[in-house]
Amino acid sequence: MMSKTRTYLDNNASTPLCPEARAAMVEAMDVMGNPSSVHAEGRAVRALIERAREQVANLIGARASEVVFTSGATEANNTVMAAGWDTICVSGIEHDSVLAPARASGAAIIDLPASTDGRVDLSAVMQPLSEAAAGEGKALLSLMIANNETGVVEPAADAIALAREVGAAVHVDAVQGPGRLPLDFASLGADFLVVSAHKLGGPRGAGALVIRDGVSLPAFVRGGGQERRRRGGTESVAAIAGFGAAAGALARETGAIERAAALRAELEAGVKRMTPEAVIVAQDSARITNTSCIALPGKAAETLVIRLDLEGIAVSAGAACSSGKVGSSHVLEAMGLPPEITRSAIRVSLGPQTREADIAAFLAAWQKVAGPAVIAA
Repeated sequence: MMSKTRTYLDNNASTPLCPEARAAMVEAMDVMGNPSSVHAEGRAVRALIERAREQVANLIGARASEVVFTSGATEANNTVMAAGWDTICVSGIEHDSVLAPARASGAAIIDLPASTDGRVDLSAVMQPLSEAAAGEGKALLSLMIANNETGVVEPAADAIALAREVGAAVHVDAVQGPGRLPLDFASLGADFLVVSAHKLGGPRGAGALVIRDGVSLPAFVRGGGQERRRRGGTESVAAIAGFGAAAGALARETGAIERAAALRAELEAGVKRMTPEAVIVAQDSARITNTSCIALPGKAAETLVIRLDLEGIAVSAGAACSSGKVGSSHVLEAMGLPPEITRSAIRVSLGPQTREADIAAFLAAWQKVAGPAVIAA
């Protein structure tokens, strides 16, 4: 069991389970029945799922009919990428759960470049995407709402406007969005949007693929009529109930964005005061307020993460989806940043549980580990 004195600052990887989600999951596990059964027990379980669907839809400004529950964002992103596109326009800053299936799909790939400020350059792809969409083939533009490593907010609305102009479909990975920036699926206008329970206070193992009403998408798990015949198999009721409860709690939360902004400003100011050579990646870009990507040239990211861990501080380097491996960030490389930045960057991501004492603990640990004892690999 982890010590209670530890400081958890890796919320972009996974957030702590909120009390509302825990209570909803315990309640769901005590409700007997299969949600596809028509008897009273089955209807009681079905009611839990549909309540969660309404809660998730309400959080992101969608209709409940547009929400399809999945095992998480990776499944949802893979599902969209594998939907038979002839052309996929995607940036190297995307999460691997988008990049890997896009590259394996057999579709022609249009590279959406990103600049050193972390934002994609839509003007560079307008002509090739327009040409791809003008033919008989199906074209998809994929863009995350905010980057999981740098926190940079991407121009999703502009991307959707471009896609609409040329006739392409749009997929938005919004995993880092809920609770960190305003999110409204209806006004955004995307065809597909992905969210994940454990990024917003819910359990691991649940997510949602939001499909705009009227948009066609092949069934991605066959063998049952669940989830509007798009994902067969008995639903993970407890996880879905927890997802819904977390979404409901987050929808009622106020002031979280502003609190995170103040805490991050304190953290970044402290880092720069102690280590003026440190680089706050994309510091001048619009970022979600809970995320700071800090590079310390000449230091190895892996060593920084390990030494901070030994001091009781949990942070990460890059995405937390690589079997515990720490290496040069593909996101920072796609931004064109030099090796001394890409190899030394760590991510600090705050959560609703983060307080000033946690920032103080991080800064005390940073003062210890950022000195000359840390040697780049």
